[in-house]
Amino acid sequence: MKQLVIFLALFCFATPCVAANEQTWVEIDNIVYGAKPDDRGPIGGAKGYSNIIARGDFMVKDLDALLYALSKAKAGQIVFIPAETEIDLTARIYIDQLVLEIPEGVTIAGDRGHGKSQGALLTSDALKTPVMIRAAGPDVRVTGLCIQGPNPKRYLDHHRRSFGQGGAGSKYYYKLPTSNGISTRHARLEVDNCEISGFSHAGVYLITAQEHHIHHNHIHHCQYQGLGYGVCHNTAASMIEYNLFNWNRHSIAGTGRPGNSYVARHNIELGASLSHCFDMHGGRDRKDGTNIAGTSINIYNNTFRAQQTPVVIRGEPEEKCEVHHNWFTRHSKAGQAVRSSGKTEVFNNAYTDKPKLAK
Repeated sequence: MKQLVIFLALFCFATPCVAANEQTWVEIDNIVYGAKPDDRGPIGGAKGYSNIIARGDFMVKDLDALLYALSKAKAGQIVFIPAETEIDLTARIYIDQLVLEIPEGVTIAGDRGHGKSQGALLTSDALKTPVMIRAAGPDVRVTGLCIQGPNPKRYLDHHRRSFGQGGAGSKYYYKLPTSNGISTRHARLEVDNCEISGFSHAGVYLITAQEHHIHHNHIHHCQYQGLGYGVCHNTAASMIEYNLFNWNRHSIAGTGRPGNSYVARHNIELGASLSHCFDMHGGRDRKDGTNIAGTSINIYNNTFRAQQTPVVIRGEPEEKCEVHHNWFTRHSKAGQAVRSSGKTEVFNNAYTDKPKLAK
């Protein structure tokens, strides 16, 4: 139990590293650059977030009750897990390959930010946690929870043994199991006001469908070398806004397959990143004979504090990528902040911690 408490202190109930008086955006000539909170509350959610759920149609405090509620809940209903409840899924995931299936239109909720609540904790220590929570239909909402995966580590040595000179290759690499927090193949998944950490593949994995909304979350320590994504897309399209990101390999990533699109706005990259922060793969990564890097990408009003390159678009989007009105605090010009291969426009951004414009 002592080890679990230490782990929680380090990863799950981590305090977002933005002080109340710390400016996350700047105004130059009355124009905002960087991430500015909206009327729903602070970037990253928690205390002050306006859309907290504090009760539900089902009230559950253990795994059996949670599974029963999910089996009975109908569209429009809420399955609520009270403050500070801890539900450890490790054994059931390891033995039974358990996945929490959320029915169409159902909300699973904790009350992160309500009073002193950190939100209920859902956790797994099983390295092979293919997915902890799956949306089984459209219009699912996951809100106000602390969702903790089994692998917050980088495993740089394992990656070198796999892919370094004379390495054992991808078959060896994938002998170490991977994990995902929340996944969907259905439209309009909403994930808000959650703290998500410790997943080696992705904290949120958007496989297909459109109109996903990932907002006001704190997503961190998804940083397994070679994978390690805060939010990952396959052929999905999403709006990603007002999130705190830290200690990820890529906080936002995509396969670059046609149909893969995202808008990223008013997010903060807090400072620690294993690789570039916002990503879109190209055809060379997929080895499909194209140079396609998704369909449409719009990256604006984000604040980047990491030393790593903030944005890398590894091909050409089918339509275009626009990068504008961001605040790149550790970079002094566009060529340092954004790498791309075409159809990417970089304009009207602020640079360095003493901001200046470089159009």
